[in-house]
Formats: sequence, C-alpha cells, structure tokens
Amino acid sequence: MSCAKAQGFLEQHSIAADTVVDANKQKQGRAEALQLVKSVSRVVVAKGKKIVSFDMKKDAPDDETLLAHVLGPTGNLRAPTIRKGKTLYVGFSEDAYQELAK
Repeated sequence: MSCAKAQGFLEQHSIAADTVVDANKQKQGRAEALQLVKSVSRVVVAKGKKIVSFDMKKDAPDDETLLAHVLGPTGNLRAPTIRKGKTLYVGFSEDAYQELAK
C-alpha cells in the first residue's frame, strides 16, 4: 500500500527518482540493505509518523542501528525504498517526500 502511495506522490509531483526499489517484489536482505545505505550520504527513514534521518558522512550509525531502521520484520529491506541523488528514502511519509518535490 505504501508503495502505491509513494508511486502516486512521485507521479503527482513529476519527480524522477534515480532508483525505486519495490522491496515487496525485490527482496533485499541484510547485506544488500547495508550496501545500499552505505552508498549514499543521507538516509531518511519513515516509520508511521516518525521520521529519522542519518548523515552517513558526518555521523553514520553502526550497522545494527541502521538495519533496525531499514529492515522490516521479515529481515528484508522495507518498502518502498527510493534513491534520489545521494539520499535514500526508506518507507513512505508524505512529509519526508516533500523534500523530493523541491
């Protein structure tokens, strides 16, 4: 459901993401998720109404903290996951996605 909301938001605001991962269709476990988050400068994670942002260059958290935020209960990368430039967005929050529209 959040993947459909994310896709709708991107289309409504004419935003082209560099990479869109539908984690429901493309299963990515711990190793793949860590590789993905370590390839960006910033990670923005939305869980419900809570938004957490990690600066991967200046103050990167340890792997377990990152994984606790980006993996779902199945142990796979949470959906949706979108990469825009050097920022990775995990989960859907309209508030977090507002940055993409700027």
